[in-house]
Amino acid sequence: MREDEFGLAPRKQVAHEIGCDLASLSEHELKERVELLRAEIARIEEEARRKAASREAASAFFRT
Repeated sequence: MREDEFGLAPRKQVAHEIGCDLASLSEHELKERVELLRAEIARIEEEARRKAASREAASAFFRT
């Protein structure tokens, strides 16, 4: 396993597949996934806001 510049092994990337079996996950792992999904939802919502603002700006430009 490769180590970073501080001599630490890289952290395992947590991923979540929608609909996967949750029975084998610990309480800690479930909480990590909830936080991961909350962050992803916030990222998606922000991108949707940006796209809506861009669309509204274009509509306003072409109306005048």
